[in-house]
Amino acid sequence: MKTNLRIKCLNHDKSFNIQRGTTLKEIAENQKISLKHPILGAMVNNKVRELSFEIYNPKTIEFFDITHKDGMRMYIRSLSFLLTAAAKEVFPEATLRIDHSVSKGFYCDLHGTKKVLSIEDVFEIGRKMREMVTQDIPFLQFKDETDDVIDLFKEKGLDDKVELLKHRGQYYSTYYCLNGHPGKYYGFMVPSTRYLTVFDLNKYYNGMLLQIPNQQKPEEVQELVEQTKMFEIFREFGHWNRVLNVTNISDLNNAAHNSKAERLIKVSEALHEKKIAQIADRITEKKNELKIVLISGPSSSGKTTFSKRLAIQLLVNGISPLNLSLDNYFVNREDTPLDENGDYDFESLEALDIELFNQQLLDLLAGKEVLLPKFSFETGKSSFNGDKLKMEKDNILIIEGIHGLNPRLTHLIENSKKYKIYVSALTNINIDNQSRIPTTDNRLVRRIIRDYRYRNYSAQETISRWDSVRRGEDKHIFPYQEEADTMFNSALLYELAVLKPFAEPILLEVQPNQTEYSEANRLLKFFSYFKPILPREIPPTSILREFLGGSSFTY
Repeated sequence: MKTNLRIKCLNHDKSFNIQRGTTLKEIAENQKISLKHPILGAMVNNKVRELSFEIYNPKTIEFFDITHKDGMRMYIRSLSFLLTAAAKEVFPEATLRIDHSVSKGFYCDLHGTKKVLSIEDVFEIGRKMREMVTQDIPFLQFKDETDDVIDLFKEKGLDDKVELLKHRGQYYSTYYCLNGHPGKYYGFMVPSTRYLTVFDLNKYYNGMLLQIPNQQKPEEVQELVEQTKMFEIFREFGHWNRVLNVTNISDLNNAAHNSKAERLIKVSEALHEKKIAQIADRITEKKNELKIVLISGPSSSGKTTFSKRLAIQLLVNGISPLNLSLDNYFVNREDTPLDENGDYDFESLEALDIELFNQQLLDLLAGKEVLLPKFSFETGKSSFNGDKLKMEKDNILIIEGIHGLNPRLTHLIENSKKYKIYVSALTNINIDNQSRIPTTDNRLVRRIIRDYRYRNYSAQETISRWDSVRRGEDKHIFPYQEEADTMFNSALLYELAVLKPFAEPILLEVQPNQTEYSEANRLLKFFSYFKPILPREIPPTSILREFLGGSSFTY
């Protein structure tokens, strides 16, 4: 006799009974759940599940489409598998690598071919992808003994996945098959290829760019934005990864296991120091002209530590830096612009007194002494308390903030007097050849640890704010990346292995009945693939010390 189970669906706020073993797809159909775009999956007790998931206990369910962040992840994951399978059918001897995000898409390359990809090659792969979409091929999930999965992956030449499966030590492992091609993508898939109608594939440098849907308008492909400087940074660090033989998590795990972590830390930190010194040298070469260094970057990118280390290198070169804080140029609270929800928009450029800021910059560059404003976050008022600043001949101003690259911030200052730096943690290793690590995940983990250790925020609180932070970055930071004179990648090759033992206990505090549980659970699963590296070899000047503690800088 089949047992009825009580289900609550948040989409239409109704409770109803189902039979044990009913799938999410059947529930959506029976309840006539209709979203603006095709349903891709559901939150089941705050955990992501695919539509084939069967219900055997009372649950609370909320279906989602591509406009949900987990819906977009499912779409991208499935699209990556589709591209991998199509590339394998067009070039059977080659291995696809999905390297990194750039220009609003994902840069991909084929290894094992004897030629550079041509426009015709890319077109043929794209044509095969679209053919497979029209064939409505299902993404089939399997769960077998891990040893059997490892044997299958070895047979198919998927060695990058084998080492990860060995590390986790699970009795059974889940994988997918698409048109006879096995794959492991560390998350759920959409039901079939017919859901993947919106994408584009174009020739890009020596590889190709996989373009994905616009999350706000999923019927359209995300508009390509040329990011030449960003691409060059990724390419440079990709070269270093290959030199050090660390391109995937399994390589990092091997370094940790074979006592090579100490060398990896030292080389990574030395590379950071060298890059910062080179930036200081470029500034010094133009010291008679340059008077202002503008530093911008998204949350938890390590801007503060970078600016302090840059200041030291400038001092080595005989230039004395002065810091000017944008935080003191906020307008009075009642003059702060409002966002679309009617809340104060402190991240808007108009939240700053731009005219006063520019006038004081002009006065400073003219050798005048200025009376600096002081903004009180408690009272929401700006005042003058007697603090003064004057630039001498050997001084240079360092200004750090999210609007640093926006031309409107310093619109009265000649470009020749400004040097603009973009700082971000551009994660430069993959999970495996086809599964990249989003740079936003790297920064989110940094912020979770820092907020917990220094700001008394739980992981649940940090995760709950993250979407708002990301929206602010999309609006105020990312559009101006290519304005930078130089970019600095603050990600460290070893850092996720070091962050693992710090992050895991914090993430475990998020409760199953909290909305943020799904994100915490996703990050915990992600960290399960890493072997930890102890932080003892990390120097006190490292950017990572800004988040872990033990820094020799004062924040």
